[in-house]
Amino acid sequence: MENLYLPISTGDKAKKTPIPVLLKRWISEQKLDNPFGYIVFFAASILFAFIVFKMGIVGGALVMVLFIAIPIVYAVVAYPNFGIWVLMIMAYTLFLIMSSGINFPFGTLMDALQVLLFLGFFIHQKKRPNWEGLKGPVSVLIFFWIVFNVIEVANPAAEARIAWVYTIRSVAIVTLTYFVFLFNIRTVEFIRIILKTWIFLAMWAAFHGLKQEYIGFSASEEAYLHSSPDIAGLLFIDGHWRKMSFLSDPVAFSYNMVVGSLLCMALLTGPIKFWKKGVLVFCIFIMLWAMLTSGTRGAYVLVPVSLLMFAILKFNKMVLRGAIVGAVVILGLIFVPTSNPTLYRFQSAFKPSDDPSFNVRKANQKRIQPYIWAHPIGGGLGATGAWGQRFAPNSFLAHFPPDSGYVRVAVELGWLGLFLFCLLVFTILKLGITNYYLIHDPELKTYCFAMVLIVFAYNIGNYPQEALVQFPSNIYFYLVTALITITLRLDKQKNKHLHATH
Repeated sequence: MENLYLPISTGDKAKKTPIPVLLKRWISEQKLDNPFGYIVFFAASILFAFIVFKMGIVGGALVMVLFIAIPIVYAVVAYPNFGIWVLMIMAYTLFLIMSSGINFPFGTLMDALQVLLFLGFFIHQKKRPNWEGLKGPVSVLIFFWIVFNVIEVANPAAEARIAWVYTIRSVAIVTLTYFVFLFNIRTVEFIRIILKTWIFLAMWAAFHGLKQEYIGFSASEEAYLHSSPDIAGLLFIDGHWRKMSFLSDPVAFSYNMVVGSLLCMALLTGPIKFWKKGVLVFCIFIMLWAMLTSGTRGAYVLVPVSLLMFAILKFNKMVLRGAIVGAVVILGLIFVPTSNPTLYRFQSAFKPSDDPSFNVRKANQKRIQPYIWAHPIGGGLGATGAWGQRFAPNSFLAHFPPDSGYVRVAVELGWLGLFLFCLLVFTILKLGITNYYLIHDPELKTYCFAMVLIVFAYNIGNYPQEALVQFPSNIYFYLVTALITITLRLDKQKNKHLHATH
């Protein structure tokens, strides 16, 4: 197709200028401060006035959305770091926005945001191809994990394939964000922004949870808690409401408080100023306090178990003393007599044989084992839980409560799927520990150490609960996984630069 030209008169002779060149001059260079811009703004004002006149307040809202949404869409695609930052915030505050009462498919909005990041990823790859990250063991296993979930659509044991359609969104799309993080996080400065944003959001959630505990729920939260007997049955324990802050449920809240506190603990070991260490200690205290209000026994165990990994990786005399003190404090909390319902529930987490719910889960897992062995690729993605009850309510798996991320994988994807998932987790942890010892830069070493602790905690917590299915944990898990590789990559680049300068 030939280029379009506009004749521009210059004295006696007309000079043809391509329209794309003119548009670039008028928009990029002159910033629409020209007759063309005046015409565009005048036409837009007439159009928007007409929309408001015809559609009223709905039209006005539509105009505002266009003014806000279009620049954000452009920024997410053109500036991936901005898109990653927005995704982090949206993943943490999604349920807070949903509770505002706005009738909008926010889950689809999250899918769209991730698709925009993928679009930006491919655009930047076309301009500056770099596929080195695909060669790593974690990248290969994640690729196989996605393929395995995709081919589950042909699972002959699936009762309702439509359940796969709804479930694959939360598996494949979220998992692919690993590659978005891996290729776009390229500076230590941006990692600092990511971690500061994470801690800020975690503290916001913690304070909101403490507000629910000591001041009370808002009107909308009260309405939700009393909207169904099932909700009350899950969240009202021993005369006390479990707190969830503005996240989806108490499990998501408590687990995010645990990993947030572990992030702060790891950062304490890094090369930071004394006053910053004081801030981190305060954050740890607030997050763990808020975690206790969730009433999630699985989360209570995660902290001491993760600290064992902390002590192994950071073994020295100071850590040994701290571990001994921590062990004494935890043992004291476990065995001290109490009538406080929160502390009593904390103690019960370390006495699983006395917990009726734990015994029920154990019996359910024993009951489902023959089915898992008989179905090497499982009963199909989405066969259990809400989608199973919706699309195949009379099936065997629809009313089976997995109550565990690993059990859900085993039931829906079979023992082959469970093996692949466990291999992925093992590889991530092995790579993280290896990278931690290979990294020379103290700051990057600290960041890698934090990521290893968080991956470890998430996967220990994935046994008693489903730790990786809800926002923000599903997004943050793959962010953490990518950072394990990114920190070593940045360290190598820094060392290469230092050697080049010397």
